[in-house]
Amino acid sequence: MGESSTKPYLIRALHEWCTDNGYTPYIVVQVNARTMVPPAHVRDGQITLNIGNLATNQLRLGNDLIEFQARFSGIVEDVSVPVGAVSAIYARETGAGMGFEVQADEPASEGENAATEAPAGQTDTRDDEPPGDDPPPRPRLTIVK
Repeated sequence: MGESSTKPYLIRALHEWCTDNGYTPYIVVQVNARTMVPPAHVRDGQITLNIGNLATNQLRLGNDLIEFQARFSGIVEDVSVPVGAVSAIYARETGAGMGFEVQADEPASEGENAATEAPAGQTDTRDDEPPGDDPPPRPRLTIVK
């Protein structure tokens, strides 16, 4: 059996670091056929998700999947993201975080979380921010292979 990937461990560590420092952890996900997210919130084939404890219910940061429930436009949705589809995790407030290579997978087909244009300000899972807020700072990321 081969060595396991460091990616899920780094995601959990950076999530914990963000939480310990009072920051909001966000992940950037390349949407594919295995990604279960609300399609209306996908932009250019990716979605940015708030995975903070206040924005999620039943958050599970597993080795293969990141799973939780969150509200999107007031509606509770189940979210399931393959760890291989995560391209970054960062702190919303500072942009500090880490980038990752995305594991190759088939793109989403029509009707299966296909990329659609999301309304401005609605690509994260927080309901407490009005849509007109400034976008989070650009992440300062380190690529991990």
